[in-house]
Amino acid sequence: MSDEELPSQPFLAHLAEFRDRMLRCVIAVLVIFAGLFSFSNDIYLFVSEPIRKFIPASSSMIATEVASPFLTPFKLTLVLSMFAAMPYILFQIWSFVAPGLYRREKKVAIPLFFSSVLLFYAGIAFAYYVVFPLVFLFFARIVPDGITIMPDIRSYLDFALKLFFAFGLSFEIPIAVVILAWVGALDPNKLARKRPYVFILCFVFGMLLTPPDVISQTLLAIPMWLLFEIGIIFGRWVYRGEDT
Repeated sequence: MSDEELPSQPFLAHLAEFRDRMLRCVIAVLVIFAGLFSFSNDIYLFVSEPIRKFIPASSSMIATEVASPFLTPFKLTLVLSMFAAMPYILFQIWSFVAPGLYRREKKVAIPLFFSSVLLFYAGIAFAYYVVFPLVFLFFARIVPDGITIMPDIRSYLDFALKLFFAFGLSFEIPIAVVILAWVGALDPNKLARKRPYVFILCFVFGMLLTPPDVISQTLLAIPMWLLFEIGIIFGRWVYRGEDT
């Protein structure tokens, strides 16, 4: 079969296939969750380690709601299960759209698939190992005299998940730029000339997606800008121009 001839399926067949693949994704998440659930408390201790380092020895994290000691680790484990299942979920999405792609398009899509997974995990790792220690060190040093740090476990989890998603998604910027250049939606060379505006937008998004402190905002904005530059470099490789 040539690149210009692709098999077609009825709409209902596509819908049934999409349903089956989404069901597989849900099952994958539940299977991983079942395996991790007994370690929920240990997982929470690991995720909360960056802030617990800066809690005074005479203090500790607290639970201000009756069900928080159970629901908070439960929620974290469920989200972690979705993160862990992300390669499989993306594979199911890829398997659904791949039949509609030409061979030359698959040559670009496959590297993008693997890169998107690695970059998402890299963003989460960057948040945990680089951003969290600096942010919590900053917060610990500006605590007024007479105030003891006793963070609530649910509030901390909401804070951590927000940053995980923010950094995980922001690390996908090169993928977004490459895809837009690949489909001809933008010219990387023209986009490169808008660097000053992009630089400002990175700090605006950093302000919106992170807590109100300069450190986390800067630590999100600078990688976003650098990843934008990387996206332009690779986008030039796949951009075919308006005449193709």
